[in-house]
Amino acid sequence: MGYRVAVVGATGNVGREIFSILEEVKFPVDKIHAIASRKSIGVDVAFGEHILKCQDIEQFDFSSVDLVLMSVSGAFSREWAPKMGAAGPIVIDNSSAWRMDPDVPLIVPEVNPDDVSYARKKNIIANPNCSTAQLVVALKPLHDRARIKRVVVATYQSVSGAGKEGMDELFDQTKNVFVLGATPPKTFPKQIAFNVIPFIGTFQDDGYTDEEQKMWRETHKILDPSIKLTVTCVRVPVMVGHSEAVNIEFHAPLDEDEARDILREAPGISVIDKHEPTGYMTPKEAQGEFPVFVSRIRNDPTIENGLNLWVVADNLRKGAALNAVQIAELLHERGLLRQKALA
Repeated sequence: MGYRVAVVGATGNVGREIFSILEEVKFPVDKIHAIASRKSIGVDVAFGEHILKCQDIEQFDFSSVDLVLMSVSGAFSREWAPKMGAAGPIVIDNSSAWRMDPDVPLIVPEVNPDDVSYARKKNIIANPNCSTAQLVVALKPLHDRARIKRVVVATYQSVSGAGKEGMDELFDQTKNVFVLGATPPKTFPKQIAFNVIPFIGTFQDDGYTDEEQKMWRETHKILDPSIKLTVTCVRVPVMVGHSEAVNIEFHAPLDEDEARDILREAPGISVIDKHEPTGYMTPKEAQGEFPVFVSRIRNDPTIENGLNLWVVADNLRKGAALNAVQIAELLHERGLLRQKALA
């Protein structure tokens, strides 16, 4: 018998991707519901060969499902996730609302699968920030081998990380820049077409942004609080796919050849690394793919035990929808989902 599943935020980029991935991986579903806010009631979403009508979250009975996959705003999640969890299902939440709650596990299945055992504390599991997810997948096997001391990251984040509005803004500005001039920015603080913006989120008192802060706080919770991590988050004119330039300092020696071998054997990683003009991955090539891709693996001769990596992934997949579905698969494998019989 399969599970009864609700996808909340069904009409968004990540929500639609969740439906697609559930079908791709053949997750055991007996009945699935598309849930959205009142403005999206009746909107069609696809699940395999089926067309689902969005239902009103205000009217839906969450005690009738085993699992909720949710991709909504943090404020919306803070209001609704506890109500859903209290009704019985486990809620896998893609927002930032619960990531740092000590009673809510923050899970990347390739990195800390055993933390899923804490899911029943609040019946909520948090999905990490999209940039954090791909980073820790790449760091974990190297950390196990040589113990990471410090990481310096520069991200190159696609506009899909800002939702459909961000994608529309890049498309409109790019289309218009040679005609009437780029349309004024609305979603982003400055023009994104033919530009890069070294600012994502909101500024904190220390001059970093909350997007940057999320990466080191979440890495500490998921992987190891002793790792020193500093990051600059940059928005780039790419539709889908986040990239990261990663510099790592280890406690123990680890050269590029051994690192390459370790990463090739690690779960969730595909190494594309040849010393050729096309021997690396780009976000365009990663779009629609499951793995985290690692390229440009090379020693850093400026520090002791240093290594550089280029890390790329589809942010709508591994950074959000895929990771959520993989958590659901982990719950299924470990017998942590309670099945309700179909009426």
